[in-house]
This record gives sequence, structure tokens and C-alpha cells, in this order.
Amino acid sequence: MMRRVHVSIMKNGCADVIAYCAVAAAERWNSFERKEEKKKRVIPGFGLSLGIVMAMLGLIVVIPLCTLVIYSAQLSFTDFISTVTRPRVLSSYAVSFRTAFVAAVIDAVMGTILAWVLVRYEFPGKEIMNGIIELPFALPTAVAGISLTHLTTTNGWVGSFFNQFGIKIAYTTTGITVALVFIGIPFVVRSVQPVLESLDPQFEEAANILGASGGQTLRHVILPEIFPAMIAGFTTSFARGLGEYGSVVFIAGNTPYKTEIAPLMIMSELQEYDYASATSIALVMLLATFAILFINAVVQSRASRIVSGIA
Repeated sequence: MMRRVHVSIMKNGCADVIAYCAVAAAERWNSFERKEEKKKRVIPGFGLSLGIVMAMLGLIVVIPLCTLVIYSAQLSFTDFISTVTRPRVLSSYAVSFRTAFVAAVIDAVMGTILAWVLVRYEFPGKEIMNGIIELPFALPTAVAGISLTHLTTTNGWVGSFFNQFGIKIAYTTTGITVALVFIGIPFVVRSVQPVLESLDPQFEEAANILGASGGQTLRHVILPEIFPAMIAGFTTSFARGLGEYGSVVFIAGNTPYKTEIAPLMIMSELQEYDYASATSIALVMLLATFAILFINAVVQSRASRIVSGIA
């Protein structure tokens, strides 16, 4: 360093040396500031933060879920299989999965359209509509179930209209699907809405300038961007529908082998104080939900990599 400064003095004079030293000092100071910024954290250190997270997850998630395994372990493997594969239980699985899947598909389509309208258009009452989307989160599920039941019976406003065409909603799987659509649609809207807000309209304008039609712009520009969010909304709505009880139990009618859902079977076992059977059925539903969320994570990750051009 001293040799370089001496040579610079001999050749260029003191002015260049002063400039050289100023640049070197600035670089050292910036490097020091970057190191200090890396050390400073608003939240406490990694060890403490990780400990708090693990403690909360253990108390709120892991320990309650472990109780399902513990109670289910009271049954032998043969008894466990016979409990979760009884014809009535299998029928309740079929009703829950079928209605939750159909409701999630409807939510994925209608929720995306709702998010598009809320993001891309301005109209009177937009803020009110945006707030109403959150209503299924805040409304007690029992209240939603009772309201939907009165609305869709043969004497209700909606039910009486469809009854003229021989279509019954309440006390059928159609009524269950309606209830699940109601409680699941906010998941899709709130998943797709931020993606649409961050989507630059210039991409669509560029596609139009290049001669793309509206359908081509939708398929090749918009849908690839919002597809991961749609998958996330679909799967969370599906998983939520599998475990829904309050808003479904009233409108379902609970007819065995027809409109009886899996959560109702769990409640029936609990009312009979058969905790081992109840937790066994709950464990099956828990594993199914985990599988759905795992598939969601894999598919969403793959779709995001494709959209970003990594894969």
C-alpha cells in the first residue's frame, strides 16, 4: 500500500493520492456498514426466534395432533382398519371428498373472476364488496349453516325457485356443495388478488400490440402468472371443505349413506364416548388433508418454477 502511494506521489502528485485514499476509505466504510447491517436485526437472533416458533408450533399444532395418534393407538391395527373402513364411514368419506372437490373447483373459477373484478375495475361499492369477501371468515359457521338452510329449503327464497324445476338444494349433496362454496371462496380470492395486483398491465398491452387476441392473452400471459395462486386457493379451499362441520351439518340433512359427512361421523363417535374410533376417523381425515397440502406445495412450486423460467 505504502509503495503504491509513494509511486503515485512521484508520478501524479498529491492530488491523485488524496483522491485514491478517499475512494479506498469510502470502500472500507461501505464494507463496514454492510457488515453492520447484516448483524443488526429488528427481530431477536435466529436461535431465540427459532425457539419461539418451535415452542408455538409444538403447543398449538404438534401436541394436539399427537393426541390423535395416541388415542388411535388404543386400537389394534385390525380394529383400526375395521373402524375406518366401515360402510357408513366410507360413505361419509365419499360425500365429504366429492362435495369438497366440486366446491373447490367452483371456488377456483368464481373466486378468480371475483378477484379480477376487484383488481381491474372501479365501481361504486367496490370497498364494500371487498370487505364482504371476508364475511365467511368472521361469521360463525353455525350461523352460516342455519341461514343457508332457511334460504334453500323448499319454502325458502332460493329453494322455492329451484323447486319449480324439480331441483332440491337443502338436505342434498347440492346443499352441502353450496355451503362449502360459501366458506371456501375467500381462500381463492385472497390468493389470486395480490398476484393480479402485482401483474403489470404492460404485458397485456404488449401482447395486444403483437396481435394476440383476448383469449390468447388470457391463456399465454395472464393464466400462467396466476396459476400457482389458483392452485393454492383451490387446495386450501378443498382442505377446508373436508373438515367443515358447522355450516354443513344443518343443510346436509345427515341421511346415512347419502348426505352424512365425515366430521359428523366423528361427532357421533364422540357423543357415544368412543374416543378411539373418533380419533381414528379424524386421523384418516388428517392424513388426507396433509396429502392434499403436500401435493399443493409440490405442484405450486413446479408451476412457479415454470413461470419464472427455471424449469
